[in-house]
Amino acid sequence: MEAIDAIGLSILLGATLLLAGVLSSLVALRFGAPLLLVFLFIGMLAGEAGPGGMPFDDVRLAYLVGSVALALILFDGGLRTRFATFRSVLAPAVTLATLGVVLTAAFTAPVAEYILGFGWTEALLIGAVVASTDAAAVLFLLRGRGLRLRPRVAATLEIESGTNDPVAIFITILLIELLLTGDKLWAVMIKDLVVEGVGGALAGIVGGRLIVLALNRLALPQGLHAPFVATSALGIFGLAQAVESSGFLAVYIAGLIVGNRPARAHGTVIAFLDAATWLAQIVMFVLLGLLASPSHLLQHAVPALIIAATLMVFARPLAVFICLIPFRFTLREKTFMSWVGLRGAVGIFLASIPLLVELEHAQLFFNIGFVVVLVSLLIQGWTLAPAARLLGIALPRSDPPPRRVELDLPGQLEQELVGYHVHASSPYLRRRITPPWAKPMLVVREEIVLTCEEAGPIRPGDHVYFVAPPEKAPALDRFFVEMPPPAAPDPRLLGDFFVSGDVTLGTLAEIYGVEVAAQDHATSLADHFAEQFSHPPEVGESLPLGAIQLVAFKVKDGNVTTVGLCLADPDPPPEQKKGVVGRITNALRRKPAPP
Repeated sequence: MEAIDAIGLSILLGATLLLAGVLSSLVALRFGAPLLLVFLFIGMLAGEAGPGGMPFDDVRLAYLVGSVALALILFDGGLRTRFATFRSVLAPAVTLATLGVVLTAAFTAPVAEYILGFGWTEALLIGAVVASTDAAAVLFLLRGRGLRLRPRVAATLEIESGTNDPVAIFITILLIELLLTGDKLWAVMIKDLVVEGVGGALAGIVGGRLIVLALNRLALPQGLHAPFVATSALGIFGLAQAVESSGFLAVYIAGLIVGNRPARAHGTVIAFLDAATWLAQIVMFVLLGLLASPSHLLQHAVPALIIAATLMVFARPLAVFICLIPFRFTLREKTFMSWVGLRGAVGIFLASIPLLVELEHAQLFFNIGFVVVLVSLLIQGWTLAPAARLLGIALPRSDPPPRRVELDLPGQLEQELVGYHVHASSPYLRRRITPPWAKPMLVVREEIVLTCEEAGPIRPGDHVYFVAPPEKAPALDRFFVEMPPPAAPDPRLLGDFFVSGDVTLGTLAEIYGVEVAAQDHATSLADHFAEQFSHPPEVGESLPLGAIQLVAFKVKDGNVTTVGLCLADPDPPPEQKKGVVGRITNALRRKPAPP
């Protein structure tokens, strides 16, 4: 009976820790604290050296849970990444995720070698452990602080943080093998790295296609689609690891394929993985916190703080600036991307591998990795939003996304039912426009279901449902955000839809259904203005794009930085067209753009 009671007590304690982690996220969101810190501190407080007094030294269990959590996180990251976004920033993001990780580790290694007296292999291992950025930490802080970054910068950071983990894991494991065997040639290690990368990519491609095929062909009971996808993702990860390929790369690519192909239960899968990755992160962070000992951390605090400072102010910025030389990023954008080098769970997870294999100085590796992550989240995490605003990377509007309801329509895969609550200040209600690919189907008003014809004009408080392609449904969010009316210079100018000059023509084509040549999809609005005018664009000058007009709203140093979207008349006479653009131009020149 005592054994049964002990098991029940363990379950109670574990559930209490998870509940504390979930509820603590409310505090993190309110004060902008990095969520990872909260969970780590909960684990440390519950550990043997904290008030909880729970003995825990099972590194194997922590590694197993960490592997599962990272596999789900990477799969979820791939699932949410659109191919259009991926392709538009593929070159800079992949360069940062590969060469950037190598350079960051290389620039950190000399400092580690000097202050710790290590050999170069051990110093490089420390650099590799802390070289990758954490996607979960970056995305949580951006969303929690209500930041909207310039699209190209945000997409690059998102893809980089989602794809650099496999590279850091490759390097870390290869260096540990070198330290354990001592006779592995660098040429052999590079060959192994290539083989693991190619094998992981193939496993991800095949596995992702098989998941989609199974989802669409198998008549799974309602509610089992999402668990099937999550379990399959873990299966792909385990299989790739078993054949000595990169499971982390495989699971990310599998998510990318599943998220960009028509498949059943897309909305259900996304919602389920939201909860699964959230829970996995909580468990992983708490276990890693349990592994840490405050007394051991303090012993190595000084060298760890020096390495953390080197990483933040020297190694990461230098690596970013070198990697982005071939790409057209401004100095401010490069500076901000250098600062968004948040370390997170991956750093601590990698630092636990030396403990798992009982490498010499393993506790030192773990302690330094742990402290570097804490310092990065404390300093960079809390200054992320001010840095974005100071450098002008954050867009002026930071409205939270609306709640979206997504329902599958049996019998086909190309469309789904998407529903929103209509606020009085939403752009949809004020402008009465929606993309041509979103077809309104029904309205729920005062708990009564109505057809669109029965409902008549949409009112505040209604719930409206559209049929839309699953991959385009998130683009509807911007029409249903709750926002105050902007100080628009002209009633015809869609002040709700000011966009950055970094937005691509392809993005606007997706949202508004206008036709754009395939070769122009990756062209930014700023570059489009520059190409169409023989002189530097001026405030108020406009260009047609299908059913809308692009109006240069803010111009800096001859480049359009903010574009206003103006509804074009169906068939206005030439003099009326001139009058519309003229009124907008005059209004813009009389009144400065709002901040």
